[in-house]
Amino acid sequence: MQTVISPVNIDERKELGVKPGDTVRVHQKIQERGKTRIQLFEGLVIAVKHGAEAGATFTVRTTLSGIGVEKIYPLYSPNIDKIEIVKRSKVRRSKLYFIREKVAREMRRQLRRMRIMDRTTVSEKEQSDTRKKEEEEINAKAEADAAAEEAKAAEETPAEVVEEAPVEETKEEAPAAEEVPTEEAAEEKKEG
Repeated sequence: MQTVISPVNIDERKELGVKPGDTVRVHQKIQERGKTRIQLFEGLVIAVKHGAEAGATFTVRTTLSGIGVEKIYPLYSPNIDKIEIVKRSKVRRSKLYFIREKVAREMRRQLRRMRIMDRTTVSEKEQSDTRKKEEEEINAKAEADAAAEEAKAAEETPAEVVEEAPVEETKEEAPAAEEVPTEEAAEEKKEG
């Protein structure tokens, strides 16, 4: 009589024989809002612990958006739908933790190269072309402003002359504005 402890086919997973150096694709079940979906995670197996026994785990490492990501999966987890071995590489170690430093070193080298490349992002010709366009735009704007000012001055000048000429010739006196008494004027009237 055999008792079923796990819904996973244990013999199938045991025969799969995941080893360090393998590139695997793990199909993981994820539950969100009552629905179950499958998420893929593909990467290099850098460690397998506890062989093929009940608590066996394997560590998968990959680089996502320039950041190293590692996940530790239980071999017989019911949350893992399927494990595919994509590629098998020959390695001479049981734990490939040195990959972390190797990748970090390589990333630092790439960053150094990127910094050097970022110094000259625009060619000299493009820079001179953009400078010329900016200067032309500034000059055109200045000319347009000057022309607008001249036109405005030309419109205002004849109108002022026409209005001022009849006023000077007739010499009409404007009615005197009423004087508003101030505090000093009020005091003088009291004293006087």
